[in-house]
Amino acid sequence: MLQFLTAGESHGQGLITIIEGVPAGLALTQEDIDVELKRRQAGYGRGERMEIEADRAEILSGVRFGKTIGSPIALQIRNRDWENWGEVMSVGPPGEEQEKVTRPRPGHADLAGAMKYDHSDIRNILERASARETAARVAAGAVAKTLLREFGVQMISHVIQIGPVRAQLTDVPFAELKERSEASPLRCVDGSAEKKMMNTIDETRERGDSLGGVCEIRASGCPVGLGSYVHWNRRLDGRLAGVLMSIPGVKGVEIGLGFEASSLPGTRVHDEIHHNGKKFYRSTNNAGGIEGGVSNGEEIIVKVAMKPIPTLKRPLHSVDIATKEPFEALKERADVCAVPSLGIIGEAVVAFEIAAAFTEKFGGDSLREMRRNVEAYGDQVKEFSSS
Repeated sequence: MLQFLTAGESHGQGLITIIEGVPAGLALTQEDIDVELKRRQAGYGRGERMEIEADRAEILSGVRFGKTIGSPIALQIRNRDWENWGEVMSVGPPGEEQEKVTRPRPGHADLAGAMKYDHSDIRNILERASARETAARVAAGAVAKTLLREFGVQMISHVIQIGPVRAQLTDVPFAELKERSEASPLRCVDGSAEKKMMNTIDETRERGDSLGGVCEIRASGCPVGLGSYVHWNRRLDGRLAGVLMSIPGVKGVEIGLGFEASSLPGTRVHDEIHHNGKKFYRSTNNAGGIEGGVSNGEEIIVKVAMKPIPTLKRPLHSVDIATKEPFEALKERADVCAVPSLGIIGEAVVAFEIAAAFTEKFGGDSLREMRRNVEAYGDQVKEFSSS
């Protein structure tokens, strides 16, 4: 079973990711992970922290001579800013003059978390609830992507909306979509919309405000049969929606046509099935590659919506948890817009969940065993389709 855990705080010593269930024999290097961490930190609208941190992952276990050995993989991402926070985030006793954070920020986990865990210092909440933790998830996703590439599965993401500005989507082939999104500072393939988005970000920065938006994530090359309809918690669409909703700031997920399908008649929604003499195919993909909780062989397409970042240079009103007096909410370093990074984080969690479904379907303690199982299943699907 492929799974992972993360640990660490935003301004602590670093982040830890432990991944279990990766088959032995997979070629894996630090560069495979670092390239994804770098993608996460890029993007127009990011804040000062991206200038401080240059994330790199140290592989601490589970890899020998450049290949996985079947044991848990441990990764560490050190926080370069730790040297400025050693006293504030010390694991030892606090200093006599250690100041508590008592002003919860609207839109954050601050107040609800403090009440739940009975903390009088909100820093105990905000340090772990921070989106900084997603770097550890991107590292896990990088390992999952490396595994999926062995079987021809590729991931891309691109921005389709920032604030009120929406890109005009056209039928762009997967490879071209990937190339154009990687070349864009906003990961937007519509050049005209991208300029408007950048202007909107600049105007929003001047106002001390923030922006949300929508990304699309695609997975190409997934075989038929990932996930299952037999139990609710094995449905692939439900699993993907769950991991995407777990990303800080995400408030909505659509698969395929998503909400648009609710306003259309069935004849314009459901993908008709055809056969060309050798295999089944669909001329449309409104289902987003998943039917009945099972991948159907088409591209898996999901959209994810992110709210505006709640840490603002122009803070909203709040109430001090110690004095119960009204205050302006705590101000910390903040991005204006992190939507381009959302796409990278979304790729990571989608890749990991697809890889988890892949290992459940095909098993194998080694890459060679898994490859045999995939090939045998491929022959079975071909026989079914041609007979």
